[in-house]
Amino acid sequence: MNYELIRCDMEHPGDVSALQTLLKEEKIKAESIKAIIAQTEGDGYSRGYATLAFQGLLSSFLSMSHEAVFEQIPMMMIGKTGGLMTPHYTLFIQEEGDKVHQFNEKRFAFGVASTPVLDENEIGTLKQVDYVTEAVKQAMEQADIKSIDDVKCVEVKCPWGVGGSLSKAASALGSAVALEEVERESISQESLNRDHSLYSVKTSVSAGQEQVSARVIVMGNSTASSSDLYIGSGVMEDALDVVGLRKSFENAGIKAGSTLSNDEMENIVQVFVNAGADALSTVRGRRHTMHTDALAMHSGILAKAVANAVVGSYVGETRILCSAGSEHQGPQGSNLIAPVVRVTGGAL
Repeated sequence: MNYELIRCDMEHPGDVSALQTLLKEEKIKAESIKAIIAQTEGDGYSRGYATLAFQGLLSSFLSMSHEAVFEQIPMMMIGKTGGLMTPHYTLFIQEEGDKVHQFNEKRFAFGVASTPVLDENEIGTLKQVDYVTEAVKQAMEQADIKSIDDVKCVEVKCPWGVGGSLSKAASALGSAVALEEVERESISQESLNRDHSLYSVKTSVSAGQEQVSARVIVMGNSTASSSDLYIGSGVMEDALDVVGLRKSFENAGIKAGSTLSNDEMENIVQVFVNAGADALSTVRGRRHTMHTDALAMHSGILAKAVANAVVGSYVGETRILCSAGSEHQGPQGSNLIAPVVRVTGGAL
């Protein structure tokens, strides 16, 4: 199979014109779109508006109802873009490949899966943990990713329920169990969003009122892929950890120094970031005011804006997929980084 990511700009939350052009000009087929992640501005209303715009467009090309489109294609709308963050969306494309890489090389692949619809009393519980564990395993199998070491990034969009933090916590730990980062026996209901020694370094979770089940995208590298993309991963220990940032790109095959060349920047297809600066009240022993200043209610947006600026200054791009979450998504205060790069000139 061939896997591709296509990044498109959004002029407003309902702007799907770039996708419409791609479909009308037959540059991609609607049937090949397996998932969409968007960085949209605004709150739940804007996320819902964006989702509806995608549903409306794709329903006409796929000849199915809006509801069927939503069930078939995971749509993860990540709202609230602060600072220099540029609203955009990324299309996950899968189609039959027409080439085979030599030397049994591993290349970018992804799989998608969904949990069953969650009852209200299951959201933010161990039941959700187990559902997400199974969904991550299913998505790995769909992507033909044989080893958990080859999984580099898991994106989850889950229901908000009565407490979005517990739902995000359950989803992150479910993924951590699937990736063998956390033992299932070590998780109790009291662990959720409390025991921060339990976490995944490859999972980013967002919650939304528009979701009724947890939607999962697993990204990694597989020998079954004929893509010319490759994905790496890494951890920034804090928002200023440029050494950790560079190591994540080295894991993706870019052996760059303190800066990237123009050619290297052009070959970066997307960077998936989970920002955690708002999980702590300090950075390197110095107090910050994300929790105490006038914008304290928007601390997650501030954390995303900082991560976008730091990572963006390295890759020369503001269209980075940034979410924020401290609920078992990396060590407290860290950033999780997963760069997707285009491989040129053969092997890595």
